[in-house]
Amino acid sequence: MSIRNPVRLLAVAALLVCAAARAQDATFPVKMMTPETALRAAQAALKKCRDDGYQVTVAVVDRSGVAQVVLRDRFAGPHTVRMAVDKAWTAVSFRTNTAELAKATQPGSPQSGIRQRPRVAAVGGGLMIEGGGSLLGGIGVSGAPGGERDDACARAGISAVQDSLEM
Repeated sequence: MSIRNPVRLLAVAALLVCAAARAQDATFPVKMMTPETALRAAQAALKKCRDDGYQVTVAVVDRSGVAQVVLRDRFAGPHTVRMAVDKAWTAVSFRTNTAELAKATQPGSPQSGIRQRPRVAAVGGGLMIEGGGSLLGGIGVSGAPGGERDDACARAGISAVQDSLEM
């Protein structure tokens, strides 16, 4: 037996180990918010707005921007449903709260074209939901008078579930 065969055997083994390591890197674990958690956040946001005297719609989307929960109060305008979902989607999609996006995309700014994209809601009321160092979803509120009031309700929704999100 020549010395080359064991060397080849070791080289093949090394390649197989490297390939196995690469295959393991092909996937990764993802943290997802449960529907129950999304519902609790939406209910808390709705309650805050009700307590403040506002009829709103609240939407919670998952980390991919897919709606998990939509709650519309009795007298919230029909436009608020789509707007709440789009605010939550925008926060997740751009990984920034929508009030910050509104400032960054003012007319004349380099990013102003973002406002022309479908579904982008560059107004207050959409916040990212984060926990344990991960983006878990977004919450959008529409119907209060002004984005800062929508933001306050969305923050109340996040606060209601924040402890359970810090994994």
